[in-house]
Amino acid sequence: MSIQTRHERERAERERLIVTAVRELAEAEGWDAVTTRRLAAEIEYSRPVLYSHFKGKDAIMAAVAVQGFDELAGELPAARASASSPREALAAVGRAYADFCEQRPALYDVMFTHAVDLLFATPETPAPLRAASDELRLAVVPLATDEDPGVLTETVWAGLHGLLTLMRSGRLRREQHDHRLTLLIDRFAPPEN
Repeated sequence: MSIQTRHERERAERERLIVTAVRELAEAEGWDAVTTRRLAAEIEYSRPVLYSHFKGKDAIMAAVAVQGFDELAGELPAARASASSPREALAAVGRAYADFCEQRPALYDVMFTHAVDLLFATPETPAPLRAASDELRLAVVPLATDEDPGVLTETVWAGLHGLLTLMRSGRLRREQHDHRLTLLIDRFAPPEN
């Protein structure tokens, strides 16, 4: 093994450590607790070492978001594949999306509510973002009839995100979450009679 290969492996390991530490800190204490000073103390590296990997907190948050999109893209296909009809596929993907949000709130926030330097819907969009969006689109396309599948996918996503965000902020009653999710899916894919 060459020295360069070893250095690349060590660098990748430090980046993984940084991203993992950020996620753990954000999940435990929220994103306001994540500072480069605090992170450096947590992982026992100096701030200059952090900055040699990431330009700052925003870049670290973007790396966490990309990792989150990769995880989301990995979970949605199983939900979609478990369904016996296009309507059930959309419902399963909607539930999986909601479960992801509920189980990883800080990760969801950095992916969808914090301003991070990630481009969506452009040729420069990172592959994990495209993959997560594509999985939702695959659940929507069979139901698109006369609608533009891309616009319909964005509308479904906006509905899911809006319901989850309003519920998590206490503006919607949590105990009605499943009912609201069913109503949303019914609007895009009415129950089969």
